[in-house]
Amino acid sequence: MTGQLLWVTRQDPVQKHTRVRIFLKGNSRNPDQTLERDQPELRFVDTRSFGQMWWVPPGEPLALIVTGLQRLGPEPFSPEFSVAYLQAKLKQSRRPIKNALLDQRLVAGIGNIYADEALFMSALRPTTPSNCLGRAQAELLHSAIVQVLRDSIGSGGTTFSDFRDIKGLNGNYGQVAWVYNRAGEACRQCATPIERIKLAGRSAHYCPRCQPELPR
Repeated sequence: MTGQLLWVTRQDPVQKHTRVRIFLKGNSRNPDQTLERDQPELRFVDTRSFGQMWWVPPGEPLALIVTGLQRLGPEPFSPEFSVAYLQAKLKQSRRPIKNALLDQRLVAGIGNIYADEALFMSALRPTTPSNCLGRAQAELLHSAIVQVLRDSIGSGGTTFSDFRDIKGLNGNYGQVAWVYNRAGEACRQCATPIERIKLAGRSAHYCPRCQPELPR
């Protein structure tokens, strides 16, 4: 939700809401010759205290310590997240496709922003029932999910409030987003005003022309 991991040196002023400081040795060749003030440090800064941190002892399976990982679906870049997998999972539900993409049990790591963007790129309206997607549409959606996450990583993520990357820089993806947070603005593809609706308590943005309703 909020918070940052920042890579700094020990001499940098400690940011407000710093929760954890991890001290490291600099200059891997001669760490003992690095001045203390220049030693690198990893800081976890979290204004709203939503973040958690676990210690995983060497040799311990990660999933046994961070038990929530056992409930997560495959990551978008993993071989397990295939078109066949995605279509099979979606066929099991009539819930809106936007809600399905936010379900971390289906696929891990897709948040509200990138779900909207992937649906735009695949010409699917957020309210489309999940089980209505055919093979071709599932292929488009799968490709869009991977592409939008790659684009976002290349832009350093998205900053709409206080997000920063590890160097303290804003994410730039929001400046090129197709639909997210652009309600009332012209679609970058057809100039139709972007619309915003609520689905299961979350906002959903879409272009009514580029993302038509599928025939029932």
